[in-house]
Amino acid sequence: MTENVEQYPRLDVIAVGAHPDDAEIAGGGTLAGLAQQGYKVGIIDLTDGEPTPNSPGPDARLEEAQKAAEVLGIQKRVTLDLPNRRLFDTFEARVALAKEFRKYRPKLVIGLGDKTPMASPDHWQAMQITDAAVFYSRLSKWDEHFDDLPTHRISGQLYFHLAFERAPTSASAGIFTVDISDTLETKLAAIRCYQTQFPPDREYVLDRIRNIAMTAGAAAGYAAGETFVSTRPLRTQDMMKLLFDC
Repeated sequence: MTENVEQYPRLDVIAVGAHPDDAEIAGGGTLAGLAQQGYKVGIIDLTDGEPTPNSPGPDARLEEAQKAAEVLGIQKRVTLDLPNRRLFDTFEARVALAKEFRKYRPKLVIGLGDKTPMASPDHWQAMQITDAAVFYSRLSKWDEHFDDLPTHRISGQLYFHLAFERAPTSASAGIFTVDISDTLETKLAAIRCYQTQFPPDREYVLDRIRNIAMTAGAAAGYAAGETFVSTRPLRTQDMMKLLFDC
């Protein structure tokens, strides 16, 4: 029997990260802005981020993640039971994420894009898992793998990148910058919720994130910004509105 998905709130946007804090660092200002505009926004963390050097355990990370979600105005946060540090693009991981897409039925999915050399390889695996799950979400005649959840076609997919890395280029069909001038401080407040990752003696990391946002914004004419890549060419019927925010 097909599961009744009405028990799950329908979300407009889901951001996917490999670990708690990935979505905040990569796109927290944009997610906060979307929530303020009235969109229903969710975050899915593929792992709980444990083990990690300064954390007493998974419960602490989960509590931090929930506090950060509240700061951003996130309606729903889900943590999947996939292994940190051993995250791989497997069939089981793809299905686990696709099930969440079928439950919450987003119009837009935002995920990590490209590799992060000298950082966790989980980020690259997360990109591949997310790409596949967007596709799996709409596949019919495969009900036995998805607990009979109805199919769901996701209309749009974007990539974001961690603030310490270069902009993703794997699908550079359209690169654009979102104005986060009004939500930069909210983004930083959400990141500060992760005291196990960013204690006071690592405040310099927040300074770097602020500076990167200001640099990205300045390139687009904003006080602060976050850069995204569309998996398809950007399109419009009003070129002037697209170019000049008319």
